[in-house]
Amino acid sequence: MGWYDSKILPQLTNLACSTRPLQKQRDKVVPLASGDVLEVGFGSGLNLPHYDRANVGKLWGLEPSAEMWQLAEKQITRSGIDVQRIETTGEEIPLAANSVDTVLVTYTLCTIVDVVAALEGMRRVLKPDGQLLFCEHGKAPDENVQRWQERLNPAWKKLAGGCNMNRDIPALLVAAGFTIVDDNRMYIPGLKALNYSYWGRARPR
Repeated sequence: MGWYDSKILPQLTNLACSTRPLQKQRDKVVPLASGDVLEVGFGSGLNLPHYDRANVGKLWGLEPSAEMWQLAEKQITRSGIDVQRIETTGEEIPLAANSVDTVLVTYTLCTIVDVVAALEGMRRVLKPDGQLLFCEHGKAPDENVQRWQERLNPAWKKLAGGCNMNRDIPALLVAAGFTIVDDNRMYIPGLKALNYSYWGRARPR
């Protein structure tokens, strides 16, 4: 890992993901988490203020980056939630099958290399009546915006730590064995190529 990836990128990611529009999006899904929760892509802990603590039992935070976890420590202390770190990538979830009530992913599916494999792992650890809560950005519905996403994505991916701006989030969820039961989509304030948002809830099939 180079100097940019270890020193600059975590700070930029934390700043970019802290904007008011994104925080509003988080507040639409994070409070719905309940029971034993696995948050994939814990990052710098930006979801912690949005949890309904009364409804959360265990909270596992899957985050491979030591630098992001270091940024999260203040949020963890402030939240009062006991967070257990899982130090691995999204494709490798070391939890037992049918052991989690809620899986939460926010602004994470854009960066996982083998995203379908990771989603299949999330489905594996969910209880049969469990839920996956998602809040992501991705492929826009308008052809002109899609063309810009295709043009910009290679450079953006290098600059933004592997983030893809044009992934079809609902299609990925379905391919990994989920049924989407709450499907919301819209542009949020900001550059259209980066800010077409998907959020909602899915169940394992």
